Amino acid sequence: MTTASDAAAPPFREAVVDLDAVRENIRALAAAVAPARTMAVVKANAYGHGAVPVARAALSAGAEWLGVADIAEALALREAGIGAPLLAWLHDPGADFGPAIARDIDLGVSSREQLEAISDAAASVGRTARVHLKLDTGLSRSGVAPGHWPDVVARAAELEAAERILVRGLFSHLANTSPEEDAAQLAAFELGVVQAEAAGLRPEVRHLASTAGALRLPAARFDLVRIGIGAYGIPPFGDGTTAADLGLRPVMTLRGRVAAVRRIEPGTGVSYGHTWRADRPTNLALVPLGYADGIPRQASGRGEVWIAGARRPVVGRIAMDQFVVDVGDDPIETGDEVVLFGDPLTGAPSADDWGDAADSIGYEIVTRIGARVPRRYLGGE
Repeated sequence: MTTASDAAAPPFREAVVDLDAVRENIRALAAAVAPARTMAVVKANAYGHGAVPVARAALSAGAEWLGVADIAEALALREAGIGAPLLAWLHDPGADFGPAIARDIDLGVSSREQLEAISDAAASVGRTARVHLKLDTGLSRSGVAPGHWPDVVARAAELEAAERILVRGLFSHLANTSPEEDAAQLAAFELGVVQAEAAGLRPEVRHLASTAGALRLPAARFDLVRIGIGAYGIPPFGDGTTAADLGLRPVMTLRGRVAAVRRIEPGTGVSYGHTWRADRPTNLALVPLGYADGIPRQASGRGEVWIAGARRPVVGRIAMDQFVVDVGDDPIETGDEVVLFGDPLTGAPSADDWGDAADSIGYEIVTRIGARVPRRYLGGE
């Protein structure tokens, strides 16, 4: 039991981010995909873990590239003094590409219009823009449609000859639907590479696979793999494969303290709408995190937490700032530690467990943890 005077008592709420686990995960994944190089994806504030400290940890473990979604994320890394190769691939239709070009940020290109806009921006700042042309191989999101690809690569070759751009990469993204559909996407990408080379392009890197494809489709590794969720120790497959099965360790532990304990009698309702009523005398523990902190309301009555050496069920609806746990007759006290998720090898639920409880995935659980939850870093930056 913890007490208010215990110097080791956990804070009211916090997310503990283990940067040594980031390093271990990057090293394990880099070894698995070698000789392909690795890009650590740190978009969305490194999936909620903290972009700058995670980027530094990943680079120190051997990642050669960093990947983000948008230019603002990339510029923030540059402002923090991170000079590694850096790709941003999702752009506002009216994006100003000049600052990114000036800060040596590589830019993903998903259309002829983006290509022309980047070329114009390069001319305005007097520097050659480095671009990665993206082919839509079947995910049907961003990327150049296959029918437009020959035109785009031909125009890119003209702009490269004029030293307005340098085509540093060609890339796409797997849908991870089935082995057959992944193979079809792989073939489409290979054809796109042939077409680009026929237009005279000689990119430094070709990249198709994220963590899932990199591990299960070796032919998709090419020159570079984008390591996203695997860097955070969360398996990408959704088939029961655990982090430990892949030699990975979860990076984030979300925890807090029991804010209150009360005894209730049979028939007593709990939280909004009384969706749960006690069927016996029992003790309830109040946990001071809620959907304002990213705890999914959809997990009401389905999630579990770790308190005093056991998993305990969430009962009643998860509210904005708090939720309730049934702890039975165990002697739980105010101030006791609560672990919402962490490394399941410790007995605690995993982020994937909470994803299952919310009909979602572990990716969403860690990424949505809100700014009200302080991040504490282990292992230094």
